[in-house]
Amino acid sequence: MEKRINQGPFFHIVFFWLKKPQSNEDKIQLELELKNFIKKNKQLITSHVGKPAGTKRTVVDNTYDLSLILTFDSKEDQEIYQSDPFHLEFIDKASKLWDRVQVYDSLKV
Repeated sequence: MEKRINQGPFFHIVFFWLKKPQSNEDKIQLELELKNFIKKNKQLITSHVGKPAGTKRTVVDNTYDLSLILTFDSKEDQEIYQSDPFHLEFIDKASKLWDRVQVYDSLKV
């Protein structure tokens, strides 16, 4: 029997590389900023803030510092999220911490 979990058809996957990857303080600050804005956002179904798992396979990229995986009911909800004041406030506060951000958006098939 297939296990079904309602996670929405739209996945927003974000990887962050810090300007100072050796700074534990910066990692903690970015993690707190992520969790703070997630609590306030109304469009999200699920959220996950993570760090590299350290798996050792050639196809795995462990170079990022933190990741964010969000699910939405629809592409339209994700578009609303992009201009949500809490999301914009997060970017304003936290963007000074990262050197690079890579985003993958995916629709459930």
